[in-house]
Amino acid sequence: MSNHGGKRENAGRPRGQGKFGEPTTTMRIPQSQTAIVKDFLDALQRKRANGNHGTINTDVEVDDFLIPKINDQPTLLPLFSTKVAAGLPSPADDHVEKSLDVSEFLIDHAASTFFVTIKGESMIDVGLVPGDKVVVDRSKIPVIGDIVLAVVDREFTIKILDYGANKMPRLMPANSSGAYRPIYIRPDTQFEIFGVVIGSFRRFK
Repeated sequence: MSNHGGKRENAGRPRGQGKFGEPTTTMRIPQSQTAIVKDFLDALQRKRANGNHGTINTDVEVDDFLIPKINDQPTLLPLFSTKVAAGLPSPADDHVEKSLDVSEFLIDHAASTFFVTIKGESMIDVGLVPGDKVVVDRSKIPVIGDIVLAVVDREFTIKILDYGANKMPRLMPANSSGAYRPIYIRPDTQFEIFGVVIGSFRRFK
């Protein structure tokens, strides 16, 4: 009888000895989202190692990376042509300009899009406040002036893309209080633009 083959007792990596020091589980994710999940976990591990205080991203942190779920049937809601300062538009049919699919309005390329929650106040001058969900598209080519989700030394941050006097990229906050400083990208900085912010949304209640 052969002693080869089959599962050996106590074989393999001991439980809880992985990167996060805890048991793992198998899950399936879309192939296009693999890099997003991997980079998020790397950033989470770095944040834990720093005692939950990032070295770069202490003014605007991002949280809750979410992948959009697109329904087969679009959700069409009435879009009113009447412009009002406050209150509700008239429900009369002659004020309905067309129907709006919220997913189609927010998302250009579903396979390269995900949502991120804003945490921090350095971007409030462009209307991004804590708790907002921003729509990030990895397929967009970033240009100067875009709001981007960047990875700086393995920390995520959301800022405005700009160039400094030395023609190196810099990430600018949008808060007129002066409490937040630009992030200057130097030759030895680990830097990647992870995606372009194309929109945002929030709930009030």
